[in-house]
Amino acid sequence: MSVYDTLARLGIELPAAGAPAAAYVMAAQTGNTVFLSGHIARKDGKPWVGKLGDQLGTEEGKAAARAIAIDLLATLHAHVGDLNRVTRIVKVMSLVNSTPDFTEQHLVTNGCSELLAEVFGDKGKHARSAFGVAQIPLGACVEIEMIVEVQAAQ
Repeated sequence: MSVYDTLARLGIELPAAGAPAAAYVMAAQTGNTVFLSGHIARKDGKPWVGKLGDQLGTEEGKAAARAIAIDLLATLHAHVGDLNRVTRIVKVMSLVNSTPDFTEQHLVTNGCSELLAEVFGDKGKHARSAFGVAQIPLGACVEIEMIVEVQAAQ
């Protein structure tokens, strides 16, 4: 089944890929490996702000991480042209804007990881790190970056 068929079945329409907010690119590729820059959580087109363990709970953070996964897929699609070229989601790194006593960063990050596995099946299962941090640019609640292996362009 096509990745796009799976996205449609899930009711997901990829947004336009975002633009960098500073001096970097959204995706860089070497060989068959694509490195996607960190994407912050967005809600209604604006940064999804808040601190986990204070203004936001784990389930809302998980929804934010899922939204980031969709934005990451949009950037990846814009970069490679066809998500069916993905051979493996290699690594996800998640930064969770959280209070010092919040310890569910791994559960927040599941919002991204679960969607990637749902979209790509076994190719979507990846290595992962999830960190709690004191702050993220623009006050966003979550930021996630991703490393992906793709087939060579035909």
